[in-house]
Amino acid sequence: MKVLNQTISQITIPTPFAVGDVHVYLIKGDTMSLVDAGVKTKQAWEAVQTQLKELGYFPNDIEQIILTHHHPDHIGLIEEFPRVESIIAHEDLNAWLTRDETFFQHYENFFKDFFITCGVPEKYLSIIDKLHGQLNLAGRGNLTSIINEGDYLPGHPEWQVVETAGHAQSHLSFLRQSDGLFIGGDHILKHISSNPLLEPPPLGEQKRPKPLLQYRNNLQKCLTLGIQQVLPGHGSIIDNIDELIPTRLSRQEQRAKKVLTLLENTSMTPFQVTQKLFPKRYETQLDLTLSETTGQLDFLESQGLIQQEVIEGILSYHAV
Repeated sequence: MKVLNQTISQITIPTPFAVGDVHVYLIKGDTMSLVDAGVKTKQAWEAVQTQLKELGYFPNDIEQIILTHHHPDHIGLIEEFPRVESIIAHEDLNAWLTRDETFFQHYENFFKDFFITCGVPEKYLSIIDKLHGQLNLAGRGNLTSIINEGDYLPGHPEWQVVETAGHAQSHLSFLRQSDGLFIGGDHILKHISSNPLLEPPPLGEQKRPKPLLQYRNNLQKCLTLGIQQVLPGHGSIIDNIDELIPTRLSRQEQRAKKVLTLLENTSMTPFQVTQKLFPKRYETQLDLTLSETTGQLDFLESQGLIQQEVIEGILSYHAV
């Protein structure tokens, strides 16, 4: 727990995930708000109550919850605060909170078709089943307000919404322009690069998002916003985004060059590229590794360095 200034405090909550602890932020103003809500475990809830008490508050002092994105370690405890009547976030988050079965069926159908198109052998397709698996760690509810780029947070007019899709299609961050303080969720982390994760297109649309391209564009946008300090969802507070972001972008480009080298003499499916890039991880983390590979392929294609072709329903890429 850290008191950052008179209006905002950081509360740190354990998670069962490899990323480790997650931070949520208590903001005081016309409304007492919590930005993000940790993961739905007994240990997480005890940590929240203990740290709120150290700050002089109790769960029933929280009046609204504002969410950066839909991942379970950020939405888990939304049901635990008795006075909360407002849950505020990007519109894409509502399907996750309401457990919309039509949406989840669309989600699973997309990944099944996408994996097959990427050349993933049938024996690995069962990994799609785990997409539902973490929902027991997520909260349930309904959004009461939708926020978008340029909006101001209800009860906190000093905080402006910045759309930061990439790590998640629902991802939003919040900027206080008066001092350049930025609540960044998982968009900018100090110790690791956020994985831009594949997601299906919105219901009724055919073209999938390209999360690495979105992520890069939104990192570059952050360099123009006057951000002085990032309050992240994980890890240490960041004071040097003018150094960190260019380094992240450069490392992504270096990884893309490695993929380009693989494709210079032969055509490969996305699955084959994933096997080469992640020989020790692709079997156990196929969803994450294939997501990262696809991002590199999207980037190279956007630069005109590779081309794709579909042969008998299977996608492959080769260098131009």
